[in-house]
Amino acid sequence: MMNSPVRPASKSPRRQRAGDAGQAFIEFAFIMLMLSVMVFSLIDFGRLIYEHEVVVNLSREGSNLASRGTGLTNTVQAIETDSALNLSDSNGLIIVSTVDFNTNGTFFVNQQLTQGLLPETSKIGVGSGSNVTAHVPTVLLGPPPVPSTNRTLYCTEVYHKFIPITPVGKLLALTLPTEEYDAAYFLGYSDNSL
Repeated sequence: MMNSPVRPASKSPRRQRAGDAGQAFIEFAFIMLMLSVMVFSLIDFGRLIYEHEVVVNLSREGSNLASRGTGLTNTVQAIETDSALNLSDSNGLIIVSTVDFNTNGTFFVNQQLTQGLLPETSKIGVGSGSNVTAHVPTVLLGPPPVPSTNRTLYCTEVYHKFIPITPVGKLLALTLPTEEYDAAYFLGYSDNSL
């Protein structure tokens, strides 16, 4: 008679399936955790990019309106009305300024209007009058000086506080910017007659 080979004792098929199911559940939970972190991160990063583009467009629109003869008050109201963001509360600030060129060669803030409650100040200059020196970016100071005689530089600054809405975004608050800022400059005529 032939001896049959001895087989090592093995787990029953039922036990193997139960162990595999536990491992699959752990893998599924780990993958779902990673996937949800990625989805929530993408939601807040997408919102940040969208809101920044809105801020950029609003600053350009404001300077464009002001340079075409719309008063500063109407410009601020138009920006607030067209905004998809709430800029009139403590999460936003709109600053529209006019910058003129002195005969002594300095830029000064001629008029300035602010709307919103975000505690920020203008990076162009605070206040208005010939004693308020304007900080015009050097890229605008090519020959001839901008603005020149009978020309006004219209500047619109828009600030917006970014608030994440997902739990992951709130956790990443240290790496996400908390505030968005943009400024746009348009050149127009002082008497607004194009």
